[in-house]
Amino acid sequence: MINEKKVVVIMPAYNAEKTLEKTFSEIYKGIVDSVILVDDNSLDNTKEVAKKLGITTIVHKNNLGYGANQKSCYIAALKENADIIIMLHPDYQYTPKLIPAMASMIAFGEYDVVIASRILTGSALRGGMPFYKYISNRFLTMFQNLFNGKRLSEYHSGFRAFSSTVLKTLPLGECDNDFIFDNQMLSLAFYYSFKIGEISCPTKYFPDASSINLKRSIEYGLGVLGVSLAYFLANLGVYCSKIYKKDAKKLDINAKLEYYGK
Repeated sequence: MINEKKVVVIMPAYNAEKTLEKTFSEIYKGIVDSVILVDDNSLDNTKEVAKKLGITTIVHKNNLGYGANQKSCYIAALKENADIIIMLHPDYQYTPKLIPAMASMIAFGEYDVVIASRILTGSALRGGMPFYKYISNRFLTMFQNLFNGKRLSEYHSGFRAFSSTVLKTLPLGECDNDFIFDNQMLSLAFYYSFKIGEISCPTKYFPDASSINLKRSIEYGLGVLGVSLAYFLANLGVYCSKIYKKDAKKLDINAKLEYYGK
């Protein structure tokens, strides 16, 4: 806990057996009350490694996608009455050592959402981010800031923290089940006027770190442009796509989750 707020770390996992133990070992347990991993039907031994480490583990019977994985993670965290939820990828691309700082930014009421940015101190290229990914990141971020009216250094980090109020308020049940979920979530945070902060974060790119291929990257980039335009139109009151409508579905906190090893 921190400032009497319960802190839960969630890990959306897919084929993370080689990096999970290293990532978990660097989580500062002094303030983290619980760690939850959702295995999106991995082809390796991710769930077995998680069980050995004593991590609360949920397993999808089928591969549902990155967005669907996050939804299960957030539902599980809210079921444990988390006040602060930190999303950490188990592929060791981001340092878990920033968790106390990110949690503090929310625990003391300064922000509702915190993004760990690879761009703020120029660590992305030093950490091995492919140059084409860096250029894409910079172009998409510029486009998003223009249409969102914001000044974030990046929108594409997978290391984020949220207050439980954010997760209970945003209609995340309406969001996509694939990678574009991350951007839809941020656009909704803007739309609902939550305060978003950033913290600089070193990153590491190496063979065992997860990364989408060029084709998926292009699809993701086009999706990002679409999300930005949809937010722009909704914010102007011109046209609301489904995620911005008043009756958009929130997370189903009563959804049944399949816990592994219980």
